[in-house]
Amino acid sequence: MSVDHPPDQPADGTPNVAAALLAWYDVHHRSLPWRAPPGAPAPDPYRVWLSEVMLQQTTVAAVRAAYLRFTARWPTVADLAAAADADLMAAWAGLGYYARARNLLACARAVVADHGGRFPDTEAGLRALPGLGAYTAAAVAAIAFGRRAVVVDANVERVVTRLFAIETPLPAARPAIRVAADRLTPPIRAGDFAQAMMDLGATICTARRPACAVCPLRPACAAVRTADPARFPVKAAKAVRPERQGAVWWIERDDAVLLVRRPPTGLLGGMRALPTGAWIDAAPADLPASPPADPPPVQADWTALPGTVTHVFTHFRLTLTVFRAVVIRDIAAELDGMWWPRADLDRAGLPTLFAKAAALALESPQCP
Repeated sequence: MSVDHPPDQPADGTPNVAAALLAWYDVHHRSLPWRAPPGAPAPDPYRVWLSEVMLQQTTVAAVRAAYLRFTARWPTVADLAAAADADLMAAWAGLGYYARARNLLACARAVVADHGGRFPDTEAGLRALPGLGAYTAAAVAAIAFGRRAVVVDANVERVVTRLFAIETPLPAARPAIRVAADRLTPPIRAGDFAQAMMDLGATICTARRPACAVCPLRPACAAVRTADPARFPVKAAKAVRPERQGAVWWIERDDAVLLVRRPPTGLLGGMRALPTGAWIDAAPADLPASPPADPPPVQADWTALPGTVTHVFTHFRLTLTVFRAVVIRDIAAELDGMWWPRADLDRAGLPTLFAKAAALALESPQCP
């Protein structure tokens, strides 16, 4: 099959995949705090948008509690637009991909300033908002406003590639997946259809060991006729993830630790963090033997703590050595930092990388 021209219907020509899927969804839909059940009025666009941004590259289990905290603290888009940047970034800790948090604020403020606090009700209007890509705009248009929109996330990709047995590896197959998903999307109940595809992928058409025997789309599925439906979607060979290393500086004074604010753009932008030097490329054999790329931020009696901190970003793996020093004078102003009580570090909203470094320092016998 040419992935440029997927078949009009899945394997056996079943004409109404959407009807079968929606009937299944009416009974088996997941109950999620940002969802309206089938047949209920559409949910608040703000809450749909917030959940979709949170769910990008994050699990439902991780998002559920964070979503409830966010909506309790900022129940409307106007409340979120008025939030302080630092408060939002701290609340986002643990959800990863911090550029999404910056985009969240920018979008909320644009909705309030330019649209009177109401989200545009079309896919094109939503796409014009800051930080809304094609997927999020389609999802909000379909789920919150009932617009027919083609919503394709990782779960939908998996379902569609199996229905049509698309052999081209990802990401090259994505244009064909979208064409096929467009052909399946019904003119009505587009929001329920999008959520049904997501639920099917999350609960039945799973990445490993799909439950094909109970799948409502089994009669239409080309992949189930192969020896190994789980091999779809086909993925290109992974490139070797580069290794980087660096140093992180744990500076104490009077039971407080020096934190800084990272630059507003780039990785972990705008977040509170421990001071760190440059992250340099290194071969695995060099880790953690190579010296830090930058000198310490202040002159002090520095000690390298035992162990290292490792964190995997999208495009590289980072290993940090933690160095500790105790200072007497107040250096916060010269380092553009702040002193944070050691006992309250869990309330600083440190991103996972620096939370790991703090945990290593606090647990070290050299850091009483």
